[in-house]
Amino acid sequence: MLTATVCVALSGAGLAVALLTAWRRRFRRATRIAALALLPVGLYEAGLITLAGKIGSAVGSWASGLVLKPTVWAGFAVLALAVALYVSTRFGDSKQVTRAEREAARASRGGQAVAAASAPRLGRSKPAVKAKGKGAANDELSSEMGDIEEILRKHGI
Repeated sequence: MLTATVCVALSGAGLAVALLTAWRRRFRRATRIAALALLPVGLYEAGLITLAGKIGSAVGSWASGLVLKPTVWAGFAVLALAVALYVSTRFGDSKQVTRAEREAARASRGGQAVAAASAPRLGRSKPAVKAKGKGAANDELSSEMGDIEEILRKHGI
């Protein structure tokens, strides 16, 4: 009963402030204040205030038992051990994956080098086909293609 009285009083005071704010022609601010003022009554009628009280008393009794019971501290030690084990396996997995990826990359690079070395060279590669038409854009394109061809020839591709 006391909780209901306090909630209604808080909401009434908030609505009074909202009314005064609206009197000053600050309607947006007054609407926000009114919305906040209605929260205490809404929380009480929904039963959430009594729920919060029950949760608070449960947490308080748990906290008082925390200090006096060694089994609670043992529970925290077990939880800490579980977290440490989980985190250590996560780091171990990531290192193993990167090692496996490195080995696979080395093997594929080695295989490409062997294939490139054993491939016969049959002359120069074909020149790039020039685009039809005249203009600076076509000249730039053909010069870039020529540069790319030179780089590829140097590497034996």
